[in-house]
Amino acid sequence: MTAKNSGEETAKDKLNVGSGSAQARETKPQQESNAAVMAMSMEKAAAHATPEQHKVIPPGSTIGVLGGGQLGRMLALAGRNMGYRFVTLEPGADSPCGQVADRQIQASYGDVDAARELARVSDVITYEFENVDAAVTKLLTQEAHVPQGSALLYTTQHRLREKRAIEAAGVRVAPYAEITSEEDLRAAVGKFGTPCVLKTATGGYDGKGQWVIRSADEIPDAFAELSRAGTDLVLEQFIRFEKEISVIAARSPRGEVKAFPAAENIHVENILHMSIVPARISASVQEEAERLAIRIAESMKAVGLIAVEMFLTKDGELFVNELAPRPHNSGHYTMEACLTSQFEQHVRAVCNLPLGPTELLTPVVMVNVLGEHMEPLLKWFCSEESEASDSGVTPKLHLYGKDEAKTKRKMGHINLLTSDTAKAAEWMERTGIWDSIS
Repeated sequence: MTAKNSGEETAKDKLNVGSGSAQARETKPQQESNAAVMAMSMEKAAAHATPEQHKVIPPGSTIGVLGGGQLGRMLALAGRNMGYRFVTLEPGADSPCGQVADRQIQASYGDVDAARELARVSDVITYEFENVDAAVTKLLTQEAHVPQGSALLYTTQHRLREKRAIEAAGVRVAPYAEITSEEDLRAAVGKFGTPCVLKTATGGYDGKGQWVIRSADEIPDAFAELSRAGTDLVLEQFIRFEKEISVIAARSPRGEVKAFPAAENIHVENILHMSIVPARISASVQEEAERLAIRIAESMKAVGLIAVEMFLTKDGELFVNELAPRPHNSGHYTMEACLTSQFEQHVRAVCNLPLGPTELLTPVVMVNVLGEHMEPLLKWFCSEESEASDSGVTPKLHLYGKDEAKTKRKMGHINLLTSDTAKAAEWMERTGIWDSIS
């Protein structure tokens, strides 16, 4: 549901209050006049549209992907079903995306010649991760069609810039302070109290680049440790949240915006373990979370997907934690559980096609498969028990084609389709795959 659609419904409801609708009382000349005014308005809007808003990349075209990981892989698989070809730029051989793309350009992300080659062979370029070299991003936006541009990427690459942009959209974030010295940190900890979270402004993911300060005694060590990253630091007040949720919104160059249902996310050791959809939240919180995600997408003029991670407090307040301008781990549930997957939606958005419907088809629990889960997973998958139909759960496995199953490394995920998400927990316990997780 988009914010615009919601507003239209409200206005329509107001028109229909009372004896007889306003539309029913219009005469034919009035209706023709109104139609003419609307047509003129649409023509005026079209006249002011930029070439980017008009440009459509049809099926059969080539999509270039900066990055060759699992997100690029699933993007390519979805896009190939729609008739698109894919080229990925990735330094590693036999990358997850390269395995299913039409071509892989094997070079570093900072290789200007490789970036030019990607631009030459692609009709449109997108990226699957945020930490893209700034010089390459600038080159690509100058020499290729990159509807996502570089502004949002620049914003989300740096926590302070990101927080300021979220605030500019009129959305709340946890209170924070920029830290440039140990003295700054000591003063900010005194203001926020403990616990609080010190983070590097760039490069952090899956809990990396963070230090939870639980007492003033930790201040010197926390500052010294994170300062080694050579980037700005930010201290955040600790939010005592009841749930972590995320909403993925999609926006096209033409300005169409849609949001997927919120996912309730459970992390283990700072890595996403599972996402539960529908999230166990009230309808009003669900609507508010979608509204905030759409507001951010529109304010930042996002193109493609933007994932909005939020904290929900026991009082029902929502605070945005961080953004990701790309497909997101918590959106993998959409692959079987929604009318349109997040990956198809991203392709539609960057190619300026009409966005697909986002309705949920079935309750679902998405569970990540890490390196330590691979051995029990494969044993289960090859057993007759994996075909058992009396559990009330239909598991859909997605593996990413990575060559080495390292501990804590994301190797794949399973979408557990079910009429009752509680049954998914029972299924997980029965398989024994995630027994190592307390």
